[in-house]
Amino acid sequence: MKKTKILYVEDEVFLARIVKESLESRGYEVVLEMDGADAITQFNKCDPDICVLDIMLPNKDGFTIAEEIRETNPGIPIIFLTAKTQTTDLVKGFNMGANDYIRKPFSMEELIVRIENALRSKHNNGLQTAETKDEITMGHFTFNPHRQTLVNNEEERKLSFRESELLRLLYENRERVIDRKDILNALWGSDSFFNSRTLDVYVTKLRGYLKSDPALEIITIKGVGYRFVME
Repeated sequence: MKKTKILYVEDEVFLARIVKESLESRGYEVVLEMDGADAITQFNKCDPDICVLDIMLPNKDGFTIAEEIRETNPGIPIIFLTAKTQTTDLVKGFNMGANDYIRKPFSMEELIVRIENALRSKHNNGLQTAETKDEITMGHFTFNPHRQTLVNNEEERKLSFRESELLRLLYENRERVIDRKDILNALWGSDSFFNSRTLDVYVTKLRGYLKSDPALEIITIKGVGYRFVME
């Protein structure tokens, strides 16, 4: 059976060794990189199943690394590790495309649960998904989920990873009601209160982006979820 391959980027030598050895003892394959500047090269070389990134790294921080990874592979799960406690850093991490966020110090049991949840969400989110086309026409808009762009009348808007993934899920499940929990588990790996409120923010943002075309509507089904309508 193929082992789950983890790209682990961490510059604290002692912690990195303990986490790597602990994960390997539990059957994971771990590729450790300690320099942020080399992380994307290592990512392209090892083709991991999931990335675990420290935020504070030498030469290039975890946020920047995640952004570069998302340009190469929009769907790969990413977990951030951080000693920071500010809410703004947590929000920034999710905006950069994090599936989860763990504060140091953490237990190995917690890390493993988060890894497995992120992988499970990637492969089994309860939603209809398909190999998404490079460009999708929706009303007056052209949506490119790989480039994370939304174009209308030659005006291009760059979407965040989370905005792009949410719009992709809405489009792929258009004309059907999507349960909030399915969206939350697919994009965040958890249907926690914080993630639920964050989803509301992203839906509001997408509505604002699409409001110039009345044929497109994201309808709230109270107590259930959303339905994306394309007339």
